[in-house]
Amino acid sequence: MEDIIVNQKQYQIKELLGHGKGGYSYLACCEGVFYTLKKIHHEPCSYYRFGNKIEAEKRDYERLKDAGIRIPEMIDIDEKQEIIIKEYIDGKTVFEMICEGQDVREYLDQVKKMAAQAYAKGINIDYFPTNFIVSDGILYYIDYECNDYMEEWNFENWGSRYWSRTEEFEEYLKHSDVSNADASV
Repeated sequence: MEDIIVNQKQYQIKELLGHGKGGYSYLACCEGVFYTLKKIHHEPCSYYRFGNKIEAEKRDYERLKDAGIRIPEMIDIDEKQEIIIKEYIDGKTVFEMICEGQDVREYLDQVKKMAAQAYAKGINIDYFPTNFIVSDGILYYIDYECNDYMEEWNFENWGSRYWSRTEEFEEYLKHSDVSNADASV
């Protein structure tokens, strides 16, 4: 893939990290440092309505920081190209870990703490396991998406259904391109 210039800095694209309802995320390198480069896309999504995606990313990033949710830092943003440069968090997603048969129960306390922080600020985060990376035993929410709190979409009622090999998780695997499944972008 070609290099991408973001605000006069050249980023070498190393690999696709994931493709979600909001964009494509790539592992990128600039001046010897790795970043996540997210390029917003405008592909249709039957189950989610978007407004201005780049504005939503900026707004949601601030809401998550205010709630104290552990997220990668936003390093830079190019609104014209609709590109966000994020701190790169190295590790496996909870989704990958579940697919590999690993028990992720040890991270439930961390996600429940994030949920409590989100609820206290009147928001939900997207609890799907592709949106969480474990690095050195610490759980990070790597997406910037958040929405106003609705009980049906909280961790207990929705997210927890996907944090193990549940029927819902297995159904998702049947109907998705797992090699490209990353709701975090």
